[in-house]
Amino acid sequence: MDGTVLVADDDRTIRTVLTQALTRAGCKVHATASLVTLMRWVEEGKGDLVISDVVMPDGNGLEALPKITRIRPGLPVIVISAQNTIMTAIQAAEAEAFDYLPKPFDLPDLMKRSAKALEIKRRAPKAGPAPREAGDDLPLVGRTPAMQTLYRLVAKVMNTELSVLVTGESGTGKSLIARAIHDFSDRRNMPFVVAQASDLQGLDGPANLLARARGGSLVFDEVADYDDETQGRIVRMLDMPGDNAPRFMATSQIDLARLMENGGFRQDLFYRLGGVTLHVPALRERVDDIPLLADHFLARGERDLGTIRRLSSEARELVRAYPWPGNVRQLENTLRRLMVTSSEPEITRSEIEGALGHMPDVEPLKGAGEGDRLSSSVARHLKRYFDLHGGQLPPPGVYQRILKEIEVPLIEIALDATAGNQARCADLLGINRNTLRKKITDLDIRVTRRRKLM
Repeated sequence: MDGTVLVADDDRTIRTVLTQALTRAGCKVHATASLVTLMRWVEEGKGDLVISDVVMPDGNGLEALPKITRIRPGLPVIVISAQNTIMTAIQAAEAEAFDYLPKPFDLPDLMKRSAKALEIKRRAPKAGPAPREAGDDLPLVGRTPAMQTLYRLVAKVMNTELSVLVTGESGTGKSLIARAIHDFSDRRNMPFVVAQASDLQGLDGPANLLARARGGSLVFDEVADYDDETQGRIVRMLDMPGDNAPRFMATSQIDLARLMENGGFRQDLFYRLGGVTLHVPALRERVDDIPLLADHFLARGERDLGTIRRLSSEARELVRAYPWPGNVRQLENTLRRLMVTSSEPEITRSEIEGALGHMPDVEPLKGAGEGDRLSSSVARHLKRYFDLHGGQLPPPGVYQRILKEIEVPLIEIALDATAGNQARCADLLGINRNTLRKKITDLDIRVTRRRKLM
């Protein structure tokens, strides 16, 4: 790398590590804890790249982006932030940041992005809509890698014409993702229409839908439930949308690819809807986000109900350990109910247990003893999983979901144990190296041979 990098972060450790890494890579570095100092350097014409935190003691890095663009139109800015919400990614994209990385970030990844920014001359920014105020009503909160990846994809696709398929289990927030894509896009002042299968019936059904969604966004809700005739109507609609066509989106809690292979979903519709597929992870797949969501819902309840409630430490542990088969919707409803029924400011563990009903043991799986077999632990986990559905069958696709639940942590732990060396990891697992690489890609597993920088 060659160039001068301006680093702005109030964390001395981050400034030191970035300065050392960039200097070793061949760059000159100016580092500061002050946004005022950073802006002075920019105005003086210093720097070929800016790496800036968002929250600084004397200002906001995102709010400074438009000014940096006006002063130095070709100067790329990489935003790093511990404010891990969808709005950070969207605001960074709307302000035309060169890139955005959440904290904790992977240092080698940041170095690659910095090298790319220094090599590519950034084109002059286009005039765009003003950044939207933070959406406090959107429970799209999360700092886990899966949610951060989702946020960045939303920011990238929101102003494209590509159709969008949002997948995920019931209660994960698929409709919220579709709504966010609309609300933060340049179609935000146009209609947002959610269609059911019944809306497509009759000779005028498709035409009426297009008229309602004219120029806005049209979402086919749980499209896997539509029969073959209704799916055919959507295909014809997508092929001939007419003038001022809306942005087409769909949601599904069923694996459409597998459904298509089994003859339950039209192939032509599958490929028309899947311009971009966004998967919303289940809450049990992003356990570290559960306390953040709990605090979000308690704060919202305080605002809406005027009631101040907090979780006791034991209640917080239980909330984090519970698998939440109903996902975010179940968590929200549970906490909202407790804000009304709890008589004390602090919600106790027993109140959480009462709200969840007769639930199975939710303590971490430890086995009955030192000699307990893995199969016994898995059997208990699976029994608990089926019990949590209250006598109902889980959604289709249990076999693949369970295999993925085991396969992902197995590979991640093996990679960690071998310091990210894929050859050693493949040997440890007893599989071919090419097989391991394919699984890493298919399962979206991040591989790093360096520690993460906090």
